[in-house]
Amino acid sequence: MAAGAQAAASTSLPEVTVSGEEDQGYAPATARSATKTSAPLRDVPQSVNVVTEKLMEDQNATSMEAALRNVPGVSFNHGDGQRDQVLIRGFSAISDWFVDGVRDDALYFRDLSDTERVEVLKGPAAVLYGRGSSGGIINRVTKKPIFGSPFGGEVSLGVGSYGYRRATADLNTAIGDSMAFRLNVAGEDSDSWRDQQFTQRYNIAPSLAIKFSPQTDLLLQYTNLRDERLTDFGVPALNGRPVDVPIGTYYGSAHARRDDTVTSKVQSFTATLNHRFSDTLAVRNTTRWSDYQLDRNNTLPSGTTDPVALTVGRTRGLVDRDESGWFNQTDFTWRNQLGGLAQEWLMGAELGVQRKRAYTVSSATGYERVNIFNPVQDPLPIPASAFTADSAIPSNSEFQTAAVYFQDQITLSQQWKALVGLRYDDYRQETSFERKLDTLQRTDRQFSPRAGLVWQPTAAQSYYVSYSRSFQPSGENFALSTSTVDADPEITVNQEIGAKFDLLDGQLNFTTALFNLERSGMKNTDPNNPRRQINVGTQRTNGLELALNGRLPGRWDVSAGYAFLDAKMTESLATVSQLQLPVGAPIPVQGQTAALTPRNSAFLWAMKDLGHGFSAGGGLNYVGERYASLTNRVTLPSYLTADLAASYKAERYEIQLNLKNVADTKYYISGHGSVDNLILPGPGRELQLTLRARF
Repeated sequence: MAAGAQAAASTSLPEVTVSGEEDQGYAPATARSATKTSAPLRDVPQSVNVVTEKLMEDQNATSMEAALRNVPGVSFNHGDGQRDQVLIRGFSAISDWFVDGVRDDALYFRDLSDTERVEVLKGPAAVLYGRGSSGGIINRVTKKPIFGSPFGGEVSLGVGSYGYRRATADLNTAIGDSMAFRLNVAGEDSDSWRDQQFTQRYNIAPSLAIKFSPQTDLLLQYTNLRDERLTDFGVPALNGRPVDVPIGTYYGSAHARRDDTVTSKVQSFTATLNHRFSDTLAVRNTTRWSDYQLDRNNTLPSGTTDPVALTVGRTRGLVDRDESGWFNQTDFTWRNQLGGLAQEWLMGAELGVQRKRAYTVSSATGYERVNIFNPVQDPLPIPASAFTADSAIPSNSEFQTAAVYFQDQITLSQQWKALVGLRYDDYRQETSFERKLDTLQRTDRQFSPRAGLVWQPTAAQSYYVSYSRSFQPSGENFALSTSTVDADPEITVNQEIGAKFDLLDGQLNFTTALFNLERSGMKNTDPNNPRRQINVGTQRTNGLELALNGRLPGRWDVSAGYAFLDAKMTESLATVSQLQLPVGAPIPVQGQTAALTPRNSAFLWAMKDLGHGFSAGGGLNYVGERYASLTNRVTLPSYLTADLAASYKAERYEIQLNLKNVADTKYYISGHGSVDNLILPGPGRELQLTLRARF
């Protein structure tokens, strides 16, 4: 979108009817995550990164991990081999997942077959989304039905290295003038570069849009996903580095399909009602019900490593989680003139209830030892005592959210704009246990403010300053414990300055942000009472991010980014222990660098339209050294990988080739973050062929 069109968009209330969005390449002009309105990104005083459908398609990115490599400041945790998990600006985002603006914090791997784009809002976002979001939130925007379109769509088939096999379909049809139906389905049955690893999953996502009148429409969406794979915790460390073994080496059971699998089942139903009272007033109500089930069994090298005997301790365990709940959000958008200033108000309320049952059993850490270079053997059974331990008592937790919020986007003049907002949360937690232990409860009531100022000296330039604040309640979305029930929420504050430029008549966007992000009141063990957690820790990240997205002359589509992150534990009473023998004295956390956070990282991806249907390109991905945990004793080496892509697109079909990790570089993409072991290697060279047919 050209700069002039962007400026016009900021002064009008967006249409609320459901419709398909035009292909905006690698550089969309708007992102709903930032303001819950259609404000242009140049008007938002906060860093927002968008991974578009075209970019994901060109890279053949089918997982959240693959998509989020295109976002500066994001690094990866392997999520216990059971879930998507990332860090944003050095802070864990385990609970900061959303779908179309509604919380989706269950523990599972998301499929991208029904995803139109992925939006990452950087820094605290509690003013719109409630608890969490130290480093930011990740919002998946789903594909919606398109009115007025005859039956048509796209089907694809992908095959490749390591037994990669994946099929998708995206079908849409209008039903008369007032209805439209869309169906997205995907199925995958793949092997892996990791020994015994596999992925078997399907995702079914139908949606129906109904237009009752030009002012009123209803969107109904359903999702059914099943994902089964190996519970892969990676490899241990030895002498300060990941142990030097082939990337496929697996440290779990020799019969992993029998002993070490994780299965996730997800269902959700969403109803979204939009009504437009006038050109200046609209309302949107979204209700979502969801149900998640997780069944995990695992054997992992979580014990100490012995550099003399060359052994590592293994642990065996199981996790069952059942979760269900609902959220309801009501948002009024009102555009008016007050005091001679154009304003767009967002006034909303959110109610929600989540119920979660968790049952976890684990053997003692390192209850058996295996050869660190030849670990393949069946595990010992979990000791009977592990099933009767207090840690194995099933817990039932309920989380209740009640919140109201407002936001005002103010046009102060042609060159100056402001954004202010405030949210009040009443967040209640209760955890009961199925035997022996007492019920635990706590309620947190928090205000979350946000403020920003934007200066636009020309239509192509925006400079901003912003302040935002979030809170992380004790337990957050996990069960309370006797050690955490009395701990106050941790508070995160972000102070940021940045600039956004629309170049080449809006075809290319460049953004930069300089920020100070600090999370205070972090829970540490009370030195006077080891059974109690107290709020005395602080972690801060000072950082710089750069991003470039769009189209360059010569028909080059480009996406590039760089992040510098200085992430430190500036205050803490906590200590941690290394896992290599001899363990030695506990290591103070204060002054340590945050785990899994590279000081420098960068990426570049570019595709050139060669004409006559042909395109070719590729990219580079650089990640600097990271520490495996807060001990700072184990380093994950820096790495640089290269990818290539080529495609031929005709009117009705497309052939695409992706060659990933061209040089077959050995690298480590993620770790656990809390211990020195459990480091996950990245894939070797992969060749993937995708065939698409459109009709």
